[in-house]
Amino acid sequence: MPNQIQRQTPLQNQESVWDYPRPPRAEPTDKHVRVMFNGEVIAETRRAVRVLETSHPPVYYIPPEDIRMEFFSLTKKHTFCEFKGSADYWMLRLGGRTVENVAWSYPTPASGFEVIKGYLAFYPGRVDACYVNDELVIPQEGDFYGGWITSAIVGPFKGGAGTWGW
Repeated sequence: MPNQIQRQTPLQNQESVWDYPRPPRAEPTDKHVRVMFNGEVIAETRRAVRVLETSHPPVYYIPPEDIRMEFFSLTKKHTFCEFKGSADYWMLRLGGRTVENVAWSYPTPASGFEVIKGYLAFYPGRVDACYVNDELVIPQEGDFYGGWITSAIVGPFKGGAGTWGW
């Protein structure tokens, strides 16, 4: 951890993002994960996969079978993650509202991340609300990362101004 960063000490039943691994780890979770947009549930599952990486809030990947995929289409955006591989991005259209690049997925993830193949990860700040076990998620700061902050984790978190070099 960079010297200027003060790691928060987790309480009982909390995790510190500074204890997460690098390279990241993908792990299935049975937590109730829900995504809301334009007054509707667009994704809901107990079969998500959390990706955990040092200094980042978890990112929840949701199987497409638990997403209302009729509201989604691929965009032209693509990115590359040194750990997970090439990502595709998704547009969401529902009830007269459209959000570009609201979610991303890995159609052919790198070795070790096969478990998230085709699953979508949502930027919580680009939808109306995301929930983990009925707790409203706070979006990770910044426009690059898509972490989900809940009371179960402590930081500080990468993503905000001045954190790019962490």
